Amino acid sequence: MARKRLHRNVIALGAVSLLTDFSSEMIYPLLPVFLTTTLGAGPAALGIIEGVAETTASLLKLFSGAWSDRTGRKKPLVLAGYGISTAMRPLVGFATGWGHVLAVRFSDRIGKGIRSSPRDALIAASVPAEDRGRAFGMQRAMDHLGAVVGPLVAFLLLSAAGLSLRTVFFLSAIPGVAAMAALLLFVREPEGSTPPHAGARLLDGQLPPAFRRYLLVVCLFTLGNASDAFLILRAVEAGVPAAYVPLLWGAFHVVKSSFSMPAGILSDRWDRKNVVVAGWIVYAATYAAWGVVSGPAWMTGLFLAYGLYAAATEGVERALVADFVPAERRGTAYGWFHLAVGVSALPASVLFGLLYKWHGAQAAFGVSAALAVAASALLLLLGKNTN
Repeated sequence: MARKRLHRNVIALGAVSLLTDFSSEMIYPLLPVFLTTTLGAGPAALGIIEGVAETTASLLKLFSGAWSDRTGRKKPLVLAGYGISTAMRPLVGFATGWGHVLAVRFSDRIGKGIRSSPRDALIAASVPAEDRGRAFGMQRAMDHLGAVVGPLVAFLLLSAAGLSLRTVFFLSAIPGVAAMAALLLFVREPEGSTPPHAGARLLDGQLPPAFRRYLLVVCLFTLGNASDAFLILRAVEAGVPAAYVPLLWGAFHVVKSSFSMPAGILSDRWDRKNVVVAGWIVYAATYAAWGVVSGPAWMTGLFLAYGLYAAATEGVERALVADFVPAERRGTAYGWFHLAVGVSALPASVLFGLLYKWHGAQAAFGVSAALAVAASALLLLLGKNTN
């Protein structure tokens, strides 16, 4: 059967995600190289930067989600969050030490923390339940498409135009400003959106028990899901030239962009848990391989396979949140979901970095793979979602 066209908010927010990731991915895949070759930092510093940055974002996602439930309005917080990130992100070009990079990443993630939960609740409110997987798959596909364009542009600026890393960082402001314009002009509060929930509190017992169990499983998986920056570091160590890192990162996002929406549609027709578990098993297999193989060809193949994991899980995990939780509590629920991921991300990245430094890549990647297998088994045992 032919499906209706997705709501304009989903399409517009997809465009905003595309442009924002265009901007951020001109910087992110180059940060490990910038930190190690220009600033003289190592894996442990990288783990601290990424862990602190993502944990900060996740804490704010909880409060912004609850606040959006209280007010019944999502767009103002979405707009504020994207605005902060757009202003702060290019300032990494001024960094002279890894502490400066930490400060910029911290500020950038504040913006992400403010916008993410209200944006996800806005997407969920804009489509019927049977289209949630497709809607979130669309948003993630556009996000990843931006992450293809960003590294490609960075590669051309570095290799063809001969610009410095710092100049590329400064130029990332251009697509960020375009994202803000798209958000201002085309995103609206959906008709019939949920009313303000004045009694909303962070701990009020209104979130279903099955959802809370789901969060615990997500936490376990995330403890083994360190920053993707370590994958870039591993690729460079394995012989991938630094100038080609943006192309490898872009190819990874081509896979994510291509398969995110089909995975979302599949989750609308099949149990979403099974789609997530399939993705987590792919994750475990690729991480186990990353610890033992070497060479540019292997790194390329693993990055492409790893893209399948991300495509199968990112949007579907968010659609699962809406399945578990009633509409008037979804901002808070998305806040808790992102907090669960972020609180687990700090020890995950720090411990991964320390394992990498002290015991090598095989130990770090092996522990992550084992945690993914354990989380997959527990998710299969989780009761069927009922909302």
